[in-house]
Amino acid sequence: MIRKAGSILFLGTLFFAQAQEKLTDIEAIEIQGKLFSTPYKSANQNISVITREEIINSPAKSIDEILQQVTGMDIRRRGANGVQSDIGFRGSSFEQVLLLLNGIRMNDSQTGHNSMNLPVDLSDVERIEVIKGPAARRFGQNAYAGVINIITKINPGKRVKVNVEGGDYETYQLGFNAQVGNDKFSNSLQANSSGSQGYMYNTDYEIRNVFYQSKLNIKDGNIRLQAGFSEKKFGANGFYASKAATEQYEEVQASVISIAHQQAFGKLKLNSNVYWRRGQDMYLFNRQKPEIYRNMHIGNNVGGEVNSSYEWGLGTTGIGVELRKEFLASNNLGERNRFVSQVFFEHHFSLLDKKLNISPGISWANYSSEGNFFYPGLDIGYSFNQNNKVYGNIAKVHRIPTFTDLYYTSKTEQGNPDLLPENAVYAEIGYQFQTKNILAKVSGFLRDTNDAIDWTKVKPEDPVWYAQNIGETTVKGIEAEFNHRLKDWLKYTVGYTYLDNKLNKPADFSARYLLDNLKHQFIAKLETRFLKNFTNEIVYRYNERLNNGSYNLVDDKLSFVKRDFSVYVLVNNLTNTSYTETFGVEMPQRWFHIGLSYNFNIK
Repeated sequence: MIRKAGSILFLGTLFFAQAQEKLTDIEAIEIQGKLFSTPYKSANQNISVITREEIINSPAKSIDEILQQVTGMDIRRRGANGVQSDIGFRGSSFEQVLLLLNGIRMNDSQTGHNSMNLPVDLSDVERIEVIKGPAARRFGQNAYAGVINIITKINPGKRVKVNVEGGDYETYQLGFNAQVGNDKFSNSLQANSSGSQGYMYNTDYEIRNVFYQSKLNIKDGNIRLQAGFSEKKFGANGFYASKAATEQYEEVQASVISIAHQQAFGKLKLNSNVYWRRGQDMYLFNRQKPEIYRNMHIGNNVGGEVNSSYEWGLGTTGIGVELRKEFLASNNLGERNRFVSQVFFEHHFSLLDKKLNISPGISWANYSSEGNFFYPGLDIGYSFNQNNKVYGNIAKVHRIPTFTDLYYTSKTEQGNPDLLPENAVYAEIGYQFQTKNILAKVSGFLRDTNDAIDWTKVKPEDPVWYAQNIGETTVKGIEAEFNHRLKDWLKYTVGYTYLDNKLNKPADFSARYLLDNLKHQFIAKLETRFLKNFTNEIVYRYNERLNNGSYNLVDDKLSFVKRDFSVYVLVNNLTNTSYTETFGVEMPQRWFHIGLSYNFNIK
């Protein structure tokens, strides 16, 4: 299979020499940071942007599925169509990735399994910004291996979009998006409902999302409000305790409300927000007999932050402060809370006629139960010309154990209140070539972790997993991407990641997550447009896990769009592959979907 991947990369190199057509322009996109935003082309980190056009054409059904098409990301799903997923970057755990919704933290302090409970549907997302590598000095806890910022957008005017879909296994989806307003004040309301009887016994699901946002433009700034609610109910056949636990069931809820203010006062820019995220998780070991074993967890994160940046003769300086209180009430984990204080500092300056860009920074965090932590880091980039750039970054990161890591107890898991925070030094060096029709990147990275946290067994046949600090681990890897619009009607993308993940001492135990990462990952996408109104995108993925074999997947979507009307046919797992992504959970085989949407413009 790797030979095939090499052949595709070779063909891509040939196209590179022949191309002269225009690629979708992402140069104007500003990557939204905590202290200040950075133009995409000037960023000195490995960043991927999933644009609105890519979302529309993709054969992905949910946010987690489109993230699977990002090179270096490891999305381990349980079930399909956004039911539940764990997010990893380059061999990281699902607890080491920070998830933001319009810049607001969505991570769950109970467990990272719930981080992807989002109140928005993929069809309502404007773009997704993916920062690969360490970002703790800019974003704090969970920004250990990467950051994902999901961005929705409000447009002036009055319009309503409705969409319906049906598919195999009695799958359905209904949704609408209503926008009303003008250049001064605009509003958007989204609601989506989906469900299925499931692709195998006890994998049925129902998902409901409601999301409202508004934007008020003020002098040199704006005020933004967002409020959303998500609910998922699903059969969890083999999702957790063991593959033999076929009767499991779960209901999760997530809600968020935030108010954000952004304004410029000459060279001084201010950005602040207050937010509240609530999560609820109800788990049954046997949905037919809830009295056997039932967990109920309710968590609340309440916080606020004030960030500023100032442009002066020696560059741009950013300073920020964030305060957050995390609460949890659980019949299993008990009553838990902790207070988090964070201070951020970063400075950006340029030398050599602005070809050399340097951004040192540091953040300090205090956890009421774990103490003080410092996250220093440095980004450097040098642009040879407008098309060629090299960059490097190095940073120290920490992760505080979740409440589940510390306190969870069941017949198959035992938390550890004596866990130490895990920490790492993360470094990357890379090269980027970009024109209007080509984007090519290659990089090498290293993450050296101390006191790594995982769930372990002394023997594979032991019934209980124990949370432990298992020692030092080293992740080394290389990553390459090539994105090219060959013609107006033809675009292709290829990406490859290789990981070497090692535990730096003899392992006398079995680790649940740490050594289950992707060793080889290859992604290829081909988009074609024809007969004026048709678009077809086919996505091929090859994944080879360190301890769980390899598999090939092909997804395809054919779309017809004419003015305000669109219809599509989508096929997931076109080749009917049998595979698992995590914990031995069988994933769906071939799955057909058909859907349509219509935009009503209201005068």
